[in-house]
Amino acid sequence: MTRPDWDKYFLKLAMLASERATCPRMHCGCVLVKEKSVIATGYNGSIPGDDHCEDVGCLVVENHCLRTNHAEMNALTQAAKHGNSVDGATAYVTNMPCTTCAKAIIAAGIKRVVVFSDYHDTLATQFFAKAGVTIDKIEMPATEIKYDLKNYSSARK
Repeated sequence: MTRPDWDKYFLKLAMLASERATCPRMHCGCVLVKEKSVIATGYNGSIPGDDHCEDVGCLVVENHCLRTNHAEMNALTQAAKHGNSVDGATAYVTNMPCTTCAKAIIAAGIKRVVVFSDYHDTLATQFFAKAGVTIDKIEMPATEIKYDLKNYSSARK
């Protein structure tokens, strides 16, 4: 069994975080990492205490669901609530950030974004380039978890 490299490992964690998303229009996950340590995670979902799209429907205005915070915003606010600086960190995101999330990522001091899929909003790419934030698009990691229970069981004997 081969180990995933760090980028695929953290993107796989972002994929796992996306499973918590509560907006059926898109499931997205984000993991903020600094020095190979997870600082915060996020997924797209409603603000704390509010209704979830999957329960009451989306609140769509101009083709955007306003009931939902994006994964990147939820990860950034989680880091802030716990006092974790993201300055110089890397954001691993399942989908290319929108313009609004790109601006927040830039303002927070994140220096690298790793994604495996595109987003329809091209201003994010322009803003990242102007701010010197590196965007690395890599191949989507495998979707299965390769847990080696067989060797674990034999090693314990």
